[in-house]
Parts: sequence; structure tokens; C-alpha cells
Amino acid sequence: MLADGYSKVAPGKLVAAVTCLEMLAPAPTGRAIEPDGLSLALAREAELSWYRDLYRRIGADWLWSSRLSLSDAELAEILHDPAVEVWAVNAGGQAEGLLELDFRADGQCELAFFGLTRAMIGRGAGRWLMNHAIERAWSRPISRFWVHTCSLDSPQALDFYVRSGFVPYERMVEVFDDPRLTGILPVDAAPQVPILRG
Repeated sequence: MLADGYSKVAPGKLVAAVTCLEMLAPAPTGRAIEPDGLSLALAREAELSWYRDLYRRIGADWLWSSRLSLSDAELAEILHDPAVEVWAVNAGGQAEGLLELDFRADGQCELAFFGLTRAMIGRGAGRWLMNHAIERAWSRPISRFWVHTCSLDSPQALDFYVRSGFVPYERMVEVFDDPRLTGILPVDAAPQVPILRG
């Protein structure tokens, strides 16, 4: 456990306050109209370059980098596992959203990744996609659906998860290398987060 007060962080590192949330029974999804021109497709045995491109287009603004640092073998081991579902929100012939459900732990589903590109924001796609996530997760014999978000994510993310029926249960602090300094993401990614060089 961290002590109260300030703790220095080494140059080149980022810090995120992580909130873990869970849903222990299916939340009511309500009605969400499928946005015009969008479709949802299961990407079986997702191609790694396709996945990385979509992950980067969605997550660079929020410094998503964990999947970009994996080798092809490591990433394929996750994405091609039959207990992992990768869904794409398609618009105009291109993937513009990602839903990744991980059922590898018995009786649980992790909402591993959930996001939309900038082009999709404000079109009602988030609620529509979350309704699908809740329905898919609870279509299997699970007793827990969980997700975590952090202070580097979209400012709307935490409230959106709570409104969707997830309940916060734990908070953590994550310290990691700034992916803009390691070359995983471009230096102009997430300009709202200053880079602290050594």
C-alpha cells in the first residue's frame, strides 16, 4: 500500500490511478438504437496488423500501449485463444471500434478493451456497443463481469462504466514507461499528458 502524500516518479515514467469495476449480475441494458451505417462483426483469429492498427487509432489519444509492446507470438496467443472474443464496429468498410471480451478465467469475463475512434464519438455507438458487451458476457455461465479504467483514459470512461451497471471495488496506482519515449507511440500522442524526460 502507498503511504499518504506525494511520491516522486522517475523521469520517463507515467502514473495512472486505476479504478477496477465489476458487475455481479446482468445489468439492464435498456434500448439503444443501432447507429446508422454501423455494424458489429466478430473478428475470428484477428489478423495482428489489423488489430494493432485499430488499437492504435482508438487508444493513442489515451496512451494505450500494452498490446503494442507484445511480440506477434504473445499477441496471437491472446487474440487467437477461443476464450477471447474480438469484435469490430465497422463503418464505411473500416473498423472504427473495438470490443474485446476475455473469458479465460473460470466464471468471469473481463472487458479487456472497449473503445471507438474519434469519428464514432457522439453517434450513440458507445451505448450500443456496451449493450452488446453486457449481453455477450452474460450469455456465458459467468458470475462476474469486470473492467478497469484509469486516469489517462477518456474523462467520460469511468462515469460511463458506472452508468452501465459496473460498481467500483478497488483502486490501484500503475507506474510504467511512457510509450512516447520508448517509440511505441508517436511523441505527439496524447498531448494532454506532458512528457517528462530524464
